[in-house]
Amino acid sequence: MDDNGMQQQYAPTSICFGCGPANEKGLQIASHRIENGLELEFMPSEEHQAFPGMINGGIIGTLLDCHGNWTAAIAIMDEQGLDEPPCTVTASYSIKLRRPTPLGVLLIVRSQISKIDGSRVEVEMTLEADGKVCASGNGLFVAVEEGHPAYHRWS
Repeated sequence: MDDNGMQQQYAPTSICFGCGPANEKGLQIASHRIENGLELEFMPSEEHQAFPGMINGGIIGTLLDCHGNWTAAIAIMDEQGLDEPPCTVTASYSIKLRRPTPLGVLLIVRSQISKIDGSRVEVEMTLEADGKVCASGNGLFVAVEEGHPAYHRWS
């Protein structure tokens, strides 16, 4: 996949640690469209380890959280026929760490839209390494209105 994902297209100045293209020290994920969701590829670095050879659970959570959030934003954009995605935030998310996630392996994160209800989207997510699911999760993501502190964060 190329590096020009949804984040680079719609929020090139975002400083978010997980998904902000403008955060040089962040994860800088690049999510791409798939059927009913998004997918990203991520190669973890040495500094993402919890212990030798295994990725930190917080990094895994950040990948799922940010990717799920973008899945919701794109889903609302498509559902409402908008020219750009609304700014969405995480209302809740949970992850299950199913097995240790190895360093040195390309990680694949996939999301699927479970439900859209106006400005609220429920998303299911998985993280795989070498074809094995290492983590799964779900989240509720909500589009915010003018006046919310995150409203202009992507512009």
